Amino acid sequence: MVYIKMKNKLFIIAAMLISAEMTSGQTLEKMNWFNEPTKWEISDGTLTMDVTPHSDYWRISHYGFTVDDAPFYYAEYGGEFEAKVKISGEYNVRFDQAGMMIRLDHENYIKTGIEFVDGKYNLSTVVTHKTSDWSVVALDRPVEFIWIKAVRRLDAVEIFYSFDDKEYQMMRNAWVEANHPVKVGMFAACPDGNGFKASFSDFKVTHLPDKVRSEWLRANAE
Repeated sequence: MVYIKMKNKLFIIAAMLISAEMTSGQTLEKMNWFNEPTKWEISDGTLTMDVTPHSDYWRISHYGFTVDDAPFYYAEYGGEFEAKVKISGEYNVRFDQAGMMIRLDHENYIKTGIEFVDGKYNLSTVVTHKTSDWSVVALDRPVEFIWIKAVRRLDAVEIFYSFDDKEYQMMRNAWVEANHPVKVGMFAACPDGNGFKASFSDFKVTHLPDKVRSEWLRANAE
């Protein structure tokens, strides 16, 4: 009888652990590295990395070079979604940057976040389709952290920023191929220096019902 009770307890504990694993869903530990940095850690839901020196993402335009070697920690998603992350960094050298990346492949990606240029913090977005473009909005003061939110709908990604995770302002609307899985996650780059420390927290990707399918279902409701 004691043996049976013990087996039942062990079974219940095992079931609870399996259930916790099944319901935990999206966690940083389950994600993947592209260009893994030499030093990084995950603690209390925060990813901290020592950004690889002399690394970046850029293709061809203006500068004449192509690089694809900065750290990128990602998960893969199909369909439409909203992604959000809180970003902070110890920026100190020209072009130090950290943010969110949405990537189809080495010729098609979006990176957006904070970039340190000319001694100022800038809201920065690079959109790459074969070649890269770059848009910046200079901030009037340094910020300790920033939230970036990206909403993928149909063939576009809307990019927003916030200083408090309450009020968001749109900073870019960019084309991305529809109905194609993408890698979504956190990146940092240090093109012109010896690296810096970047941290990311509150990373979350929320599935959004497919817009075209939802409209079809409404139009063809029984």
